[in-house]
Amino acid sequence: MGQRGMRSRRTLFERESELAAVDEALAEVTGLGTDGGRPLSDGTGPRRDATGLRRDATGPRRDVADSRRGGIGPGQDLTEPYDRPRGGLLAFAGRAGIGKTTLLAEVRRRATTMGCTVLSARGGEQEQRVAFHVARQLLQPQLAGVPEAELRASLGSWYAIVGPALGLCAPAEGAPPDQQGLRDGLDWVLTHLAIRRAPMVLVLDDAHWADAESLQWLAAFAPRAEELPLLLVVAYRPDELPDHAEPFRDLPGRAGGRPLDLEPLSAVAVAHLVRETLGTQADDAFCRECWAVTAGNPFEAVELTAKVRDRGLTPTEAGAHLLRDLAAAVKGSGLVARLERLGTSTVRFAWACAVLGTEIPPALAAAVAGLGSEEAADAADALRGARILTGADTLEFVHPLIATAVYRAIPRGVRVALHGQAAWCVVDAGLGSAAAARHLMETHPDGDVWVVQQLRAAARETLRAGAPDAARRHLARALREPPPAGERAAVLYELGSASLLTEPATTVNHLRAALEEPIADTELRHNIVYRLSQVLAHSDRLAEASDALSREIKVTGDARVRLRMQSEQFMWDAFRADEPDSPARSRRLTRLADRLTGRDLTERYVIGLRAWDATLRGEPAHIAVRHAERALAGGFGWAEADRGFEVPVLVALTFMYADRPGRTEELFAAGIADFERQGWHGAHLSFGYTLLAYVRFRRGRLAEAEDFVRAGLRLAERVGPGTPAHWYAVGTLIEILLARGRITEATRTAEEYAFGEPFPAAVVFPDAQTVHGELLLARGLTKDAAVELAAAGRRLDPRGMRNPSWCPWQLHLARAESHDAPERAVATAFEAVGRARLFGAPSAIGQALRAAADVSSGSTRVKLLEESVGHLERSPAAYELACALVALGTELRHAGRPKEAAERLYQGLEAAVQCGADGLVETARDELAAAGLRPRRLHSTETDTLTARERAAAALTVRGRTLAGVAEELHTEEPAVVRLLSAVYRKVGTDRAGLRAALDEVGAAESAETGGEGSEAGAKG
Repeated sequence: MGQRGMRSRRTLFERESELAAVDEALAEVTGLGTDGGRPLSDGTGPRRDATGLRRDATGPRRDVADSRRGGIGPGQDLTEPYDRPRGGLLAFAGRAGIGKTTLLAEVRRRATTMGCTVLSARGGEQEQRVAFHVARQLLQPQLAGVPEAELRASLGSWYAIVGPALGLCAPAEGAPPDQQGLRDGLDWVLTHLAIRRAPMVLVLDDAHWADAESLQWLAAFAPRAEELPLLLVVAYRPDELPDHAEPFRDLPGRAGGRPLDLEPLSAVAVAHLVRETLGTQADDAFCRECWAVTAGNPFEAVELTAKVRDRGLTPTEAGAHLLRDLAAAVKGSGLVARLERLGTSTVRFAWACAVLGTEIPPALAAAVAGLGSEEAADAADALRGARILTGADTLEFVHPLIATAVYRAIPRGVRVALHGQAAWCVVDAGLGSAAAARHLMETHPDGDVWVVQQLRAAARETLRAGAPDAARRHLARALREPPPAGERAAVLYELGSASLLTEPATTVNHLRAALEEPIADTELRHNIVYRLSQVLAHSDRLAEASDALSREIKVTGDARVRLRMQSEQFMWDAFRADEPDSPARSRRLTRLADRLTGRDLTERYVIGLRAWDATLRGEPAHIAVRHAERALAGGFGWAEADRGFEVPVLVALTFMYADRPGRTEELFAAGIADFERQGWHGAHLSFGYTLLAYVRFRRGRLAEAEDFVRAGLRLAERVGPGTPAHWYAVGTLIEILLARGRITEATRTAEEYAFGEPFPAAVVFPDAQTVHGELLLARGLTKDAAVELAAAGRRLDPRGMRNPSWCPWQLHLARAESHDAPERAVATAFEAVGRARLFGAPSAIGQALRAAADVSSGSTRVKLLEESVGHLERSPAAYELACALVALGTELRHAGRPKEAAERLYQGLEAAVQCGADGLVETARDELAAAGLRPRRLHSTETDTLTARERAAAALTVRGRTLAGVAEELHTEEPAVVRLLSAVYRKVGTDRAGLRAALDEVGAAESAETGGEGSEAGAKG
């Protein structure tokens, strides 16, 4: 019997404190006591189906979907009908042979006895670079036997994301999930299993040898174990634990302290171990010498006593002098010498097993060793007898120390040859290129085309499974083989694609090198250029991205390819803060887009860019909207293969700036769903949440906006500081905090994230420099604010970016200038009003008029504010309307018109409360108090549901009725109709121009919810 099998039934000497910690942890995770080993509950646990992911239990249900790291995603039905004590992390650290494996075997035994579901895995020295090796050991046995249809139904959209990584399905075509998306998916699967098969114990041995992908995932997941009926038990060698697994070292264990360090056995414990094996006749001197030569190492002590027994030595002082030589045979050169005495065939079989690593199929080991089946079976028997191997259907080394010693004893040239043979045998056995790749990584480059083919195939598989680092290693090795001259560019392109998210600078070098190679395949060349421009742009090197496309456009003969390259060049130039001739680019884009019909995705991208350009330049809003609708007409996914998501985002934002944010939100909902389905939980999802927050901010839903932007910022922090995603999120958060009146918190946020110069080279939304100027203004630093905002204007104006709806730098500059240069402030504000009128969006005009009022004097202020309110009442901009109402009420009070002032202040107060603009609420209350008024009882919080009268007013307006006509039809006054329609615009997210389409959308949604009744009721209304 192998050592592992023997030790499972032996006493665990001097591990009482560790076992006490195990028992305490198991008692907490199971809810069972330890009264004489009898459970304090019936222990029947939950009912499960074959997958363990569904059950029919009734009773309290608690939604834990939000416990996933990151945002909202697939698996929204994740619920927990479990109400038992939680789990945690129990970590054991110790050097090789100290007894970690034996201790974990006892953990598994006790957990099974207490009715736990046990998931086990073990890191392997030879499998460290096999992506998701440990994750597959843990999760695949729980899911692999489930029929595919049932598994798809249980995992939902996570199936396509985690399935390839876990070996449950082949990778699908298209872009792979990003690493964070994959980790979120693995989180979801493990969380579901932990809940559905509770209580659960996850045991990971030799964590220091776990593959990086699995270890990074588990290390990040570990803090959440206490939220679940899940106990993580991890053992590792502390001096070999990689950096990305540091959380295991730092997290408090279940026993309340740091990971538990396993100490060597004392002389007394070794004496007990010796006598348990050899009998009570073992005298004290013999036992003391056993302890001395093994230094209390449990593995060495067990092996030594087994050798004493095998040799038939008498365990007395007279034979103690032989122990040192016997102990030397347990490890290192002594073990190798013992192995060599077993014969050439047995040695070769052991070498083959050492090369293959863990979970070794005997037939595969025989093939690698070049042995026949009978000869291999004899060798396996001999190795089992020598306590080197254990197992039957699957072989394992008795201890990792033995595996390491055997592997290192293989002559280097032979070891390389065995890895090459193993690669052939693995592929021949149908185990795939990815399984062969780790062996090919150990061979010497030899210009072998087959090796290059296998490594490229392995890279494709691992990249699609969500392991770009592993794919990059395979392709780098393929490049060293080297590939045939005609394939070198393709390998460089694939290597660049694999490094895209993790090493953008390296990616640029690979792709530029690829372009210098002879390329017969023009499609490959074009793909290299597309990818090069993308990575340059995402590295904030927009000018280089544009230049790369420009050079290729000049030599490309295919008109459709040239059009796509032009569209991408237009896009990157639109984001450049340093573009030399933006107006000329706009003219070229206008001429090109106006003659396109939108027949394919490339044409629709060009038309979408035209819509965005019209928005930035402040052309009439209806022109921008018309082009945006043209772009959308033929389909416009956010996760198109080999395309960026930038243009779909810009098209969606076009509607927001044109006062149709409801339409923007529809597009964002679809886009975020695309990201979730692809498993893109990094920068893509961060942008999605952040920009959705910005849309909510523009609609005046400040509390919701803050929630979304904080989710976006959390995701951006995982992507990394200084990235565009980070600038977007921090800038939007500061804008929202200022609108909510939390100036101190906004200042602290800017300081925490170093939000200031140097600002990004790329154009971001909202414009970072303008937000910084607005923050300075809110803090009362008017001179500094004026300098910052004027600089923003000098940067944007020459580029034709003059739409105050997109970037209100002039509005804030006017306020900053009013203190020292009032006449210039008025001129600045009225120039912005003119630009806003040209664009024509009511919210833009109303916001600009309020700024003009702020810097004007006398009766002009009231007139400007009345006009501002009039425009904002015809827009969905609830916060801007609240600001204008409070400002107008304040001016009316100062003008001696208390009744009108009171009405406007009450309206502004109610609007501010509904927006969550706490600072504005206090301002309105102060103004009412100054007027001798108390705030009346506020109405209930506004919802998105239209009232019957709002619906009727909207329907009549769509049919072309004037305000007077609607008032007559509804038997009310015109001001009341204005307020009804204002509420409609806010609720459905549109202005007058988009009202018909928005009402149709509302009707369709209600019809879907009520099975058709809603649309009929809407028609009658």
